[in-house]
Amino acid sequence: MRILVKVGGAPLLEPASRAAFAEAVAAARRAGHELLVVHGGGEQVRAWSKRLGIQDRYVNGLRVTDAQTAEVVLAVLGGEVNRQVVAALGAAGAPAVGLTGADGNAYDARRLTSEGADLGYVGEVAGVRPGLALGLLAQGFVPVMASLAPLAEDAVGSRDRLYNINADHAAAPLAAAFAVDALLFLTDVPGVLDAAGELVARLTPGLRAELAAAGVFAGGMRPKVDAAVSGARACPRAVVKIAPAGGAGCVLEALLPEVGTHVIALESSDG
Repeated sequence: MRILVKVGGAPLLEPASRAAFAEAVAAARRAGHELLVVHGGGEQVRAWSKRLGIQDRYVNGLRVTDAQTAEVVLAVLGGEVNRQVVAALGAAGAPAVGLTGADGNAYDARRLTSEGADLGYVGEVAGVRPGLALGLLAQGFVPVMASLAPLAEDAVGSRDRLYNINADHAAAPLAAAFAVDALLFLTDVPGVLDAAGELVARLTPGLRAELAAAGVFAGGMRPKVDAAVSGARACPRAVVKIAPAGGAGCVLEALLPEVGTHVIALESSDG
């Protein structure tokens, strides 16, 4: 099974949690699966911005990335966080290679706006050229992708910085290009919870609309659910789940029916 794991910055903050995540990836690899990782790092970017005296600004949950912030994002996501994940995976016995979209022109971006607001150097995936990552998989490596990319050739915008792409949003187009069998959004909660705080095992379009109308999707869960739905639509034959990131077995555990929330794109799906 080919699995794309999207992991946020929070589980990667501390050495112990990074090591646990790396062991989970290594365990899935030992079980015979191919693994790709795409990571965020919002917590780390916020911490470095604060140290540097840069004020964080957000529009509808998306970080406004001016030229100075774009430099921080590149240094933190493409440098510190990516290198730490690669090192942790190597220590766990899963040799890894860190990538951004700029490496081998693996993927590129087009500018993203939110309700007409200019977000600066913020983008969404425009095109993916999967050859480099698939070649690394064939050689036994785990590709670890920071969600940064240069502007696509036919896109409009400044080309003097890489564009910051929300890692949740990047997961679906990357998963589709890599023809994955499973797309796992690992997070710091058990999955999607209903109004009573109970885990939703299977999130269909009808139930999703019902929960959204009830205001259940608070904070970062709404964009994560939207990204998972996009992933389910882009990869109709893949298992798409939102599941907990904790523990050295979290990747294999996320594949179990009783763990996390299985996101279904179509009401009639049997998946």
